[in-house]
Amino acid sequence: MKTRTLGPGGPEVSAIGLGCMGMSAFYGGGDDAQSIEVIHRALDLGVTLFDTAEMYGPHTNEVLLGEALADRRDRAFVASKFGIGYNADRTQLKVDGSPANVRRAIEGSLTRLGMDHVDLYYLHRVDPDTPIEETVGAMAELVKEGKVRFLGLSEAAPETLRRAHATHPITALQTEYSLWSREPEDEILSVVRELGIGFVPYSPLGRGFLSGEIKSVDDLAPDDFRRTNPRFMGENFQKNLDLVTAVSEIAADKGVTAAQLALAWVLAQGDDLVPIPGTRRISTLEQNVAAAEIALTPEDLSRIEAVFPKDAASGHRYAEAARSALNR
Repeated sequence: MKTRTLGPGGPEVSAIGLGCMGMSAFYGGGDDAQSIEVIHRALDLGVTLFDTAEMYGPHTNEVLLGEALADRRDRAFVASKFGIGYNADRTQLKVDGSPANVRRAIEGSLTRLGMDHVDLYYLHRVDPDTPIEETVGAMAELVKEGKVRFLGLSEAAPETLRRAHATHPITALQTEYSLWSREPEDEILSVVRELGIGFVPYSPLGRGFLSGEIKSVDDLAPDDFRRTNPRFMGENFQKNLDLVTAVSEIAADKGVTAAQLALAWVLAQGDDLVPIPGTRRISTLEQNVAAAEIALTPEDLSRIEAVFPKDAASGHRYAEAARSALNR
């Protein structure tokens, strides 16, 4: 597995990480034993970056990852996140970046993970009621105590990122980025590069849609949250499927899968990007990891851009209840 650094001089991690969210939440019921096998296989393939969060489950994904890494912690760079959760009926997000919650959250995460430190600790969403300087200041205390090695933010706006970085060095920004979610190109990518911050694209396969394997909403489990995602609903679904079909034709010409082409496209946007696709299957993991070896030519990139240009996707990337917490 090739490696990349999270920002110039930052920590070195595998060029492709593993997002663990879907093993425990949002995509229907999982199989913990199978997920642990996937994590172990990822390590064997050279994957070092593993991404989880307090919210995933909630809590159960950290327990799962901790169990999987219990006897091989030294081989993994573990990232977790705090500060966000749904209300009881899942109609609204609750965000808490208060210093008190920083302390509460890390203690819980370390207990669930069974670890004495987290390598990269993200604020999952920015709290509009707590100055970012206060949140990051409290997170910086965790670095001093050895409970956290590096700090990150998720879905933060450029000005918020600047203020946070001035308080304590921010190692990584995690934001959705893929062929169908290219908002970071407007400003975020230039800002993280200016500041020397690594960029971790989550959902680089469009929550699985860019794989071309989802042909109908009926392919999703009844309790899969993607059924309520605007891009998977109504006429948006078919419009987006048409885009993926066009990309799949390019992938076939190159002898790779649509998912591999989509991942290779993300990797080609800069050697400071470390995408974290998720999966619950070893076969998919192996295909994703292989994407790190795919070289896209300028002609390939032009063909992809022609059939899937920026802003081509139909529908918002999140349902309304979650959109207010983005990019702030």
